Amino acid sequence: MKIAIIKYNAGNIKSVSNALGRLGIEHAITDKPDEIIAADKVIFPGVGEASTTMAYLKNKKLDILIRELKQPVLGICLGMQLMCSHSEEGDTPCLGIFDLPVKKFMVDLKIPHMGWNSLHETRLPFMENSLEGEYVYFVHSYYVPVANETAALTHYGIPFSAALQKDNFFATQFHPEKSGAVGERILKRFVDIEVRV
Repeated sequence: MKIAIIKYNAGNIKSVSNALGRLGIEHAITDKPDEIIAADKVIFPGVGEASTTMAYLKNKKLDILIRELKQPVLGICLGMQLMCSHSEEGDTPCLGIFDLPVKKFMVDLKIPHMGWNSLHETRLPFMENSLEGEYVYFVHSYYVPVANETAALTHYGIPFSAALQKDNFFATQFHPEKSGAVGERILKRFVDIEVRV
């Protein structure tokens, strides 16, 4: 099993690598197209700002590469948002894998939404039913509305997509690598998923 973590100017790559290491899952951090394409699974992490990150991806032609991947791909936090069609952060056109907008929280609550919150309406094949009500760790000021592609939702003033799935693409708004045993279960589930388009 080859796992590739896409290397770019994202802030949580090392923590994702550490989480996979704790699970005994071999992986490589790489920006080499041939290594990413050859991997059995790909993780697209992200902590940062949408417009500058998309500019970096386009400069490296990683935007085209990610859209064309056929193996299971997991986007995390900003990685999930960049897999959507457009972000209000910097008025940024994104990858368009999920035809969904990314919106800024306009709720009368502390922003960013930061800390532990629970998962609801979890949906297979990505989010197993036993994850219903489990707590995971979030840090974000922008969100994806609930849609047909929502694999789990969370409430913070409003319901929003905590996880997405479409074909071979999976994504979490929360950080599984910072979500303890529950996050490790989710990462392991992704590693075990067998789907290719």
